[in-house]
Amino acid sequence: MQVMQQQDTTKKLPRAGQDTTRKVPGLAQDTSRNKKVIKAGDEKIEYSAVDSTKFSKDKSIIYLYGKARVIYQDFELDADYITYNSKTNTVFASGRKDTKSNKYLGKPIFKMDKQGSSVADSLFYNTKSGKGRVFNTFTEQEGGFFSGGQSKRQPDNEINVKGMTYSTCDLPHPHYGLFITKGIVTDKQIITGPVYLKIEDIPLPLGLPFAFFPKPNKKNSGVIIPSFGDDATRGFNFQNGGYYLILNDYWDAKFLGTIYTRGSYSASVTSSYKKRYKYTGNIKLEYASNRYGLEGTPEYTPRKDFSIQWVHTQDANAKPGTTFSSNVNIKTSAYNLNTAGGNSYNPYAIAENILSSGISYSKNFSNGINYSLAATHSQNTQSKDVAITLPSFSMNVPTFSPFDSKKRVGDQKWYQKLTVGYSVVATNSISTKDSLLFRQESLNKLSNGIQHTVPVSINFTAAKYFNFTAGTNYVEKWQFQSTKTTAIKGVVSGGVLQPYTTVMDTIDGFKRSGEYSFNMGVSTKIYNTAQFKNLGNLKALRWVMTPNVNLSYRPDFSAPSYGYYKDLLYQDGTPVKNITTGKQQKYSIFSGTTYGGPAEGESGSISFGLDNTVEAKVLSAKDTTGTGTRKIPIIQGLSINSSYNFLATSFKLTDPVFSGRSQFTDKLGFTYDGAFSLYDTRDSIISTTAKVRKMIDRYTVPSLTRFGFSFGYSLNAEAFKARNQAIDNTKQQIQKTGMTPEQAAQLQEVSNDPNAFVDFKIPWNFTFSYRFDYSKPLTEFNSTTTNTLNFNGDFNVTPKWKVQFTSGYDFKTSGLSPTSFSIYRDMHCWDMSIHWIPIGTYRSYNLTIKVKASILQDLKLSKQQAYYTRF
Repeated sequence: MQVMQQQDTTKKLPRAGQDTTRKVPGLAQDTSRNKKVIKAGDEKIEYSAVDSTKFSKDKSIIYLYGKARVIYQDFELDADYITYNSKTNTVFASGRKDTKSNKYLGKPIFKMDKQGSSVADSLFYNTKSGKGRVFNTFTEQEGGFFSGGQSKRQPDNEINVKGMTYSTCDLPHPHYGLFITKGIVTDKQIITGPVYLKIEDIPLPLGLPFAFFPKPNKKNSGVIIPSFGDDATRGFNFQNGGYYLILNDYWDAKFLGTIYTRGSYSASVTSSYKKRYKYTGNIKLEYASNRYGLEGTPEYTPRKDFSIQWVHTQDANAKPGTTFSSNVNIKTSAYNLNTAGGNSYNPYAIAENILSSGISYSKNFSNGINYSLAATHSQNTQSKDVAITLPSFSMNVPTFSPFDSKKRVGDQKWYQKLTVGYSVVATNSISTKDSLLFRQESLNKLSNGIQHTVPVSINFTAAKYFNFTAGTNYVEKWQFQSTKTTAIKGVVSGGVLQPYTTVMDTIDGFKRSGEYSFNMGVSTKIYNTAQFKNLGNLKALRWVMTPNVNLSYRPDFSAPSYGYYKDLLYQDGTPVKNITTGKQQKYSIFSGTTYGGPAEGESGSISFGLDNTVEAKVLSAKDTTGTGTRKIPIIQGLSINSSYNFLATSFKLTDPVFSGRSQFTDKLGFTYDGAFSLYDTRDSIISTTAKVRKMIDRYTVPSLTRFGFSFGYSLNAEAFKARNQAIDNTKQQIQKTGMTPEQAAQLQEVSNDPNAFVDFKIPWNFTFSYRFDYSKPLTEFNSTTTNTLNFNGDFNVTPKWKVQFTSGYDFKTSGLSPTSFSIYRDMHCWDMSIHWIPIGTYRSYNLTIKVKASILQDLKLSKQQAYYTRF
């Protein structure tokens, strides 16, 4: 709600003995600034003034000057000048004209009953009859503003208005508005006579002989007028018309429908709920049936889709230690494509192919123990794969020291540093195709299990500089399915006869497995510093190395005594031999289950790594003394890691991998990663037309198998800071007051499209990013490379015009990647936007001129051409 600030006309307080009372002949003078009370029948009237208070000779009229105030029952009035006539029971209020600035100051500000505050040039009010007359009023009602004209209050609380303008423009002289020639304001609605649209005081031939508005001070149920549009494929449409229903003070519902002239239609129900300091949320259910192509053709068959969305947020202070939240987004695979992204025509929404949902409840106890329950859903609309987990349970017990005591005095003994923890997770999940989700064969594939983890560790420092860690980890798995694998001979794949293929059958029944491992490690830091005196601005280099070595051991859990592995047999019962070693091939009975089973083979390995940080110290150009320096990070976190398994039968050394980053300035940063292989290869001919490359367990010159490099640059980093700050502010507001459907839509739009955030305070911005990837596995003959270049930016043509663009370069096709342009015009209380996608599959344009305020969201002009062709 906009707060109208009254001009301060208070004069300076008089010095002791100074008389500043206005002398009016025939009036008694009262210079007191204290609140006074007089009788008006059986009621009391309170009044006060900062400047002076005067009375007529018979004291039937009171004159109040300078920040005058009158309170009578539910009527409150502030103005620069107020009079009260006790004979006629009439209050009059007005402002005053300042002779220096020629402005009208101290206008009356009044409030009646539970109404909002209003401002007027002058007013009369009868305290006995309740009648009143207001001239040139200005009041706000839930985002709308009534200004100008005259209004007259009746004893039954109805208000007659004449010559008043209703607008969402907050200026006293609005840019546009609906001019109400005459009307009646009741408790529930505003009923008008002839009403027409005015823009810049120019009457337009857009009007109605009569109209009514719901009373803005209170939510009301009512009809939602549809908007009109045209889709190149589905035809002319009446969009989002329906009914808005208030269920109670905390819950509402909106029923909307859209009809197209070529047979398509959609219907949705959106419900929002909110309880202050408790929770807030909204639910949206939508069903759509779309037809494409000519009537009578197969393409004209209805394409039916649905969407389920639910967002729930709990207030952080509602139940300390307990949280409940949901973010559900379930759609049919073709929903975005068939409905043009929910009729948004947003290319980001249309191209969305990964959907996910989550509902979670968690509780933290004072002793640190916490547990959570969750249900999740993930969906790929292209492959039509669906994975659902219902439910998922986890509990964690914080690590504790069983041999230490809170009453201990002095340093810890080495054994008192031993810590133990515990965690348990349990899931029930299913993975299938969306078309098979609710069929019996899919329900039979439910996978469930429970996993317990007990970590034990100890940390201590030796010789001041070396940090040692040692521990063991035990994992116990309870699963309700196991598998049986059978080998099949004589299968041809790709024209090549395969040694065998396997078929896996699921067997219901409880099975358990347990596994454990031991580990020990040591790390330290090595500092290297080089000082320079004759290398210009470069004064020093600092190189910090952090080497680490870890030893680990895991027994062979494929031994027959454990029962976790079985011999792999052909269908006729003959054993399957490993082609390389000639030994009996085994399979895990937990393969494909929820948590899997213990790994095969004994492992005793040493892993080693080295982390590097390099910084330069240079003279600071901002330091006028010539002695100040600043640090420049050259390399941040360049790490190299590998491991060697002593007990492996072959290929004991894993490929060394590296990754790092360098952030030279706030605008420029690099990241890089890759891998090497130290093994040799040989080519094998398997047919007259095909050959393969195999690795040999023999070391050779390192070869690069993977490398990635990326960097981004922003010419104006303040643009990203402002955008991120706007998103953070919106999220903080949501956490305090809950998310409205409008906020949810705005946040989703900014998250999907960085250019959706428009800030006219930032005159320009340009950013670009580049990514290069190279890959050549040892067993492949050819390498693959990918290059990706994206850029976006914006600039202000004038303080009120902004142009935004997003594009990139596709090195594979040697052309531009999806490109879009947007033009925005800030017209104070109106917005104009043009969105244009000139090339690509989703080429389209959309021109919209609309009122900013959501209360008049239907007052807009929109023209769009969708990306669809006619048929």
